[in-house]
Amino acid sequence: MHPLPVRRNRYAALPALAALLTALALLQGCPAIIGAGAIGAMSALEDRRTSGTMIEDMGIESRIATRIGERFRESAHVNVAVFNRAVLLTGEAWDEATRDEVGKIAASAPNVRTVTNEVQVSGLSSATSRANDTTLTAKVRGRFLNAPEFSPLHIKVVTESGVVYLLGMVTEAEGEAATELARTTSGVRKVVKIFDYCKVTDELCKPPPPAQPVKPGGARSGM
Repeated sequence: MHPLPVRRNRYAALPALAALLTALALLQGCPAIIGAGAIGAMSALEDRRTSGTMIEDMGIESRIATRIGERFRESAHVNVAVFNRAVLLTGEAWDEATRDEVGKIAASAPNVRTVTNEVQVSGLSSATSRANDTTLTAKVRGRFLNAPEFSPLHIKVVTESGVVYLLGMVTEAEGEAATELARTTSGVRKVVKIFDYCKVTDELCKPPPPAQPVKPGGARSGM
């Protein structure tokens, strides 16, 4: 098993980071982005990957997608998703040789840990099929928002031809709960799990501290 990076004190830093983003927005005269900035800070701090790994994932994804696009152009339609340096390839290729070459390109990218090649040998999917996949992804993510068993920020959702792929760092219980929600979403044909598992006793998978109750009369407004 590959060691999972530990992200320490992610919750303790959240108020300070959100406040900093808010202050920057006000100084720039852009109050409309205050909420988005705070949400972005929360998303980043909630992620179980280190900040370095998150940046690395984006770089890996961009490099692989660019190389595949330049190499095959119209002979393949490939989507690249990366989480914790694990690469997922989905889509279609005209022949087996193209499919294999796509997998080799992904595997040769620097710092890639694993490659799951789910590219199918077939004609390229239609715009209607891709739009349907986008809708299914949104439906699954929407159901995840209300799930009490796990945080939707810990799981990445990818859909291809009605098949939902789930990536992320989760406990077994979290993974099973997410899989069941995705599996029972209308229109989903199958669910494929590509998780890195951790335990609730592991530092990166410890639950957040309970919210502190607000004391009556503790906050006063100067307005």
